[in-house]
Amino acid sequence: MDLTPRQRRSLEAICDAFCPSEERLPSATELGVPDAILQLADRDPRTSAQKELKQLLGLWDTAPVTALGGGGFHRFSSLPRAQREQVLLNWCDSRLPQRRAAFHALRKAALLTYYGLPARDGGPSPVWEAIGYPGPLGAPGDAPPKQLTPLSVECDTTLDCDVCIVGSGAGGGVAAAVLSQAGLDVVVLERGGYYDDADFDGAELRALTTMYAGAPGATTDQSVGMIAGNCLGGGTVVNYSTSFRTPDDVRAEWASLGVPAFASADYGASLDAVCERLGVNQEHNEPSARERKLRDACLSLGWHVDAMPRNVDGGCDQGRDCGYCGFGCRRGAKQSTAKTWLPDAQAAGARIVCGVTVERVTVEAGSARGVAASTDGGHRLTVRSRAVVAAAGALQTPALLKRSGLANPNVGKHLRLHPATAIVGIYDEEVRPWEGTMQALYSDQHRNRHDGYGLKYETAAGHPQLAIPSMPWRGPRAHHELMQAISHTVVFGILLRDRDAGEVRIDRDGEPVVRYKLSDYDTRHLRVGIEGAARMHEAAGAQRVFSSHSRWVGYDPGRAGSGSAAGRARFMADADACGYGPGRVQLGSFHIMGSARMGGSPTTSACDPNAQTWDVRDLYVLDGSAFPTASGVNPQISIQAIAHMGAQTLAARLT
Repeated sequence: MDLTPRQRRSLEAICDAFCPSEERLPSATELGVPDAILQLADRDPRTSAQKELKQLLGLWDTAPVTALGGGGFHRFSSLPRAQREQVLLNWCDSRLPQRRAAFHALRKAALLTYYGLPARDGGPSPVWEAIGYPGPLGAPGDAPPKQLTPLSVECDTTLDCDVCIVGSGAGGGVAAAVLSQAGLDVVVLERGGYYDDADFDGAELRALTTMYAGAPGATTDQSVGMIAGNCLGGGTVVNYSTSFRTPDDVRAEWASLGVPAFASADYGASLDAVCERLGVNQEHNEPSARERKLRDACLSLGWHVDAMPRNVDGGCDQGRDCGYCGFGCRRGAKQSTAKTWLPDAQAAGARIVCGVTVERVTVEAGSARGVAASTDGGHRLTVRSRAVVAAAGALQTPALLKRSGLANPNVGKHLRLHPATAIVGIYDEEVRPWEGTMQALYSDQHRNRHDGYGLKYETAAGHPQLAIPSMPWRGPRAHHELMQAISHTVVFGILLRDRDAGEVRIDRDGEPVVRYKLSDYDTRHLRVGIEGAARMHEAAGAQRVFSSHSRWVGYDPGRAGSGSAAGRARFMADADACGYGPGRVQLGSFHIMGSARMGGSPTTSACDPNAQTWDVRDLYVLDGSAFPTASGVNPQISIQAIAHMGAQTLAARLT
């Protein structure tokens, strides 16, 4: 992205206000943060997003805009450091949600790159040394050769097949194997690249820019950050290996919404088949230091705690390497679709193409007959098929359906995000939260607060990219002090099963845009989780507890004479005063679901009970988009079971 001198000056001044030079620390500009942000912006295919960023930067360093932020009638870049910080805080605390959204977009961009970048020479960052973070592990030296051989497209190409599958993750990978093994000719198209053990060096920023989707990274109001996989194998390559079966009460709810198969033996058999192929077990759950805090807290409080089911094999070390598993498993122990279903599909004759953007489904006489696509190399790719499976994830699948002309109003609606927030505890002893089993334990103590809706407590390996969204920015010095405590920090995540929904729309470029607002109903459950996680930290012995609110909301239960109950009451009062709306508390989504849901009627759903779209015959949705409501658990097993059952139905039809 090219900037004018004024825009460049604005970006550098903003980045250096968030991360100035202090003692032995370089400033953001000295470390190369502005250039890294521009590289990230170039990955966003939405021209509107790039235009908005340029407009903001073009106006930022003008006297009127600085005055609106309380900095007087001066250019932002000319202000003393303290005044620049105050201007940013005024945007953070603004009554206008648009200003709060702009602040959080800038905050996350500056801080994630500052703490994620290596030094200019490619070596360890001095910032990592300052906070006690070891940085990447480095690529493994003994990685086996890659199992898959994607097809190379070097010119405009047309492929013919029985079924074209868009996406290769939890849905697409399973569908590819089932359909190929049924004797059908299958082509799998993946937007991302192919990465395997040798590529997984544990570098945060490299993983985020290669194996995760570049956009949309948040809802339109920045209230919920979102991450999704973008590589061969999709989210199964970078997820945390957590493998819950669809809960029975959720299956019953889904069946009641017009898909009786969810309560049937057929879906149960698909769950069994998926768990067997992935080797799901509870035998690789050695609790790390941070997991032991969760366990000790639950035992002390008399709360539920249990071992996570995980799709890993005996190669999982449950130690140092495992904590980096969200950037790809260096040991090849995580049984992603790239290790399981996709090799099965390839062995049965399926062809796989990476680096492909599918623009639309080709519809002839009301039936799907292939796709029109382009490659990263600029070549046209046309696939002609008897059926199409949309499995691009719950953001890209509804966008594809909309670009393809589907008019059903439920396409894009009923979006669930499992919005999660974090309560952070700082402990006297070092816990090195980036080490140990990615996720070993969980608590369902508050799973059912009302009609099957509530929350789940989990924790995960804490690298800077996961910690930063949880750390309030009230000035660079205060924020850096929190980051310096990261080796003593444990994050308890609150995973909300959201009852109420958002929506995926498309912009002028046909790219997904996400609108989502946390309802009052779901907010009440979130508040239960915030207080519950604070109690857990108290019980585990935390010296300091704070939330991910935009203002400082915290207390020190471990300090002599502070009083945990009274401190927690003040903590909750401060949380309520700050609020739970957009820009007031940081929420994240790792589970994106339900935006092209299955159901019993086209008035309430996008797909019929067999996952075929109501609008277009031979077009099936076999990914998390098909969920009728939120699963309430980490969704990969539910997605794979839906794909397994749906692909069997499709195979029976086509053969």
